[in-house]
Amino acid sequence: MLWSLLLALEFGESDPELAERLKRREPQAMADLYDRYGRQAYALIFRIVRDQEMAEDLVQETFIRVWSRVQAFDSARGALGAWLMAVARNRAIDYIRSVDGRMARSSYELVEMENPALFSSLENQTVLADQVKRIREAIGKLDTSHRTVIEMAYFEGLSQSEIAEKLGQPLGTIKTWVRTALKNLRDRLGVVASA
Repeated sequence: MLWSLLLALEFGESDPELAERLKRREPQAMADLYDRYGRQAYALIFRIVRDQEMAEDLVQETFIRVWSRVQAFDSARGALGAWLMAVARNRAIDYIRSVDGRMARSSYELVEMENPALFSSLENQTVLADQVKRIREAIGKLDTSHRTVIEMAYFEGLSQSEIAEKLGQPLGTIKTWVRTALKNLRDRLGVVASA
């Protein structure tokens, strides 16, 4: 997609080439992967866990997991960046679902309520310029119900059944909202990518 093209222009090689270098276990390939996706992974994880130290730890775990499982990655089935971001998201959600994660999130929310200014600057530091802006704009243009289910699914890690229960809606309605929201996001991001 557009992201892969922009990154290839910036870094001088495509994701499939970088994936092949990773599979050959070139240490510099791992450094290049981190340079390319480290900030994005951190921003995504931080948005989910809301803890700077934990986000840094989970980014490290994400890249270690990618390094150890890169042999199974197939460029023909998807983009390296998308795969890495899925690993990052899953690591963050696994943490949130853990007992430690639930306790840390509760304490974070208490501190955030007492000192909201401390946390607004942290999020500003992690914004990833153009890519994040485009995704946020696309999500912001969704209907409220569609935006809510996407945020609950991707940033809180809730299943469609959990979302239905939390919102007091039938599961079929939630499934329709998610499907429609994803289609609208694809359409909007596709329009952005071709512009």
